[in-house]
Amino acid sequence: MTTASQYRPLIAHVLFRLGTGGLENGVVNLINSMPTEKYRHAVICMTDYTHFRSRITNVDVEIYCLHKKPGQDLAVYIRLWKLLRNIKPDIIHTRNLSALEAQLPAFFAGIKHRIHGEHGRDIDDVEGTNPRYVLLRQLYRPLIKRYIPMSKDLESWLITQIKVPERKISQLYNGVDLKQFKCRTIKPVELLPENFRSPDLLLIGTVGRLDPIKDQTTLVNAFIHLIKHKPIVRNKARLVVVGAGVLEKMLKKISYDAGVNDLIWFAGERNDIADLMQTLDLFVLPSINEGISNTILEAMATQLPIVASNVGGNPELVIDNHTGYLVPKENPISMATVFEHYLYHPDLLIAHGRAGRARCESIFSLDRMVHDYLTVYNKTLED
Repeated sequence: MTTASQYRPLIAHVLFRLGTGGLENGVVNLINSMPTEKYRHAVICMTDYTHFRSRITNVDVEIYCLHKKPGQDLAVYIRLWKLLRNIKPDIIHTRNLSALEAQLPAFFAGIKHRIHGEHGRDIDDVEGTNPRYVLLRQLYRPLIKRYIPMSKDLESWLITQIKVPERKISQLYNGVDLKQFKCRTIKPVELLPENFRSPDLLLIGTVGRLDPIKDQTTLVNAFIHLIKHKPIVRNKARLVVVGAGVLEKMLKKISYDAGVNDLIWFAGERNDIADLMQTLDLFVLPSINEGISNTILEAMATQLPIVASNVGGNPELVIDNHTGYLVPKENPISMATVFEHYLYHPDLLIAHGRAGRARCESIFSLDRMVHDYLTVYNKTLED
């Protein structure tokens, strides 16, 4: 028989889909790292999941799929209500707009403690000002007891645009596993194509789904610009693009048409990101908008300097001219200029990389993230 002191509250994490992505990676890291004696977890997918579910190592975690149909599917909310009535979570934690509507079935299922996280925005509402989405968020605002934005930028947007009272907001940052992501003295170059393995090359890389909001198009065009305007660089630099998605075919065509396809490796979706990071010299995130990027944190922990677009939460991670450089979004020429600067100032690669690792150790560790979430969950249950 379970006594009150032995009872572990259940948290139901509601996602649109459990697949490859920064948001999903953050949820998996949280579940895997939170002390098992404190909380139990369930993951509810509004649609379904992929092989990514295997990354959850906590064997007690149940995963449920509601198989939401495209467009309006009111029946899915009835299924969700029934599921919540059955598993009786103590806390429901929805994430981003695609899972926000789960808050209403949670309310009718009698779940008292309702949390909503904002991790970033999609390409159809980059600035978070779409009138329909703003209205939807404002309509659901009274149901939500606690908001968790991943960045100061998102916190400010919740206050000014969605009119969420500051007292309902607990802003916290993602964290990175500093044991998994680290710098190695000897790079695992055997993971790379043959013509990418020379120690004399500058390896520029990015990791993420190939999607318009991530804007790898700007990165590829920046690399092309660098090669075209500085032909000598053809023998000094390579580009590694890790990830899969809707932009893949177009990106390959752009590189082929520009005659640089032999200098760019499209590595596809990988499960050895920590190792691949260690082969790089410079990490790039060209997003049009971003919350708090897990891949930036992973690159910083790997002691890589960062070139990132000056949007969203990126300036909260990257300190310009200290851990890397911030560049205007959708500006391949500015990005190419930074690449060239690093090429001729290799000492900056080392200095910026070390500064980034130190910043992760002091502010963005996984242990700190877990502690912050535990604090929010504990406080929520006390309210």
